[in-house]
Amino acid sequence: MDRETVALIGRVVRVDQGHHAGELAVIVGQINEHLVYIADGKKRSFHRPKKKNLKHVHLYDYASDEVKNSILQTGRVSDEVIRQTIGEFRSTYLSEEEGTT
Repeated sequence: MDRETVALIGRVVRVDQGHHAGELAVIVGQINEHLVYIADGKKRSFHRPKKKNLKHVHLYDYASDEVKNSILQTGRVSDEVIRQTIGEFRSTYLSEEEGTT
């Protein structure tokens, strides 16, 4: 994996286009510079990720080292870890964002 691909793995995104618009997910893989695989640990598990164009998601500055390290070391990550990452993101980053608005 090149440096740019590794940088995106583990990042939390909000889906902006498509059937699941508004939902949060985590990048679990990258196909090329435009397409990534995302999973939410529920509807979209790690084993059935959704292919998304980067233009159709909002990238947050929040990334999970646990997700990234697991994928880089073992090639997979549990859906529970993905759900925990999204939960932590909601409780910390989104609540901070709402407090400053």
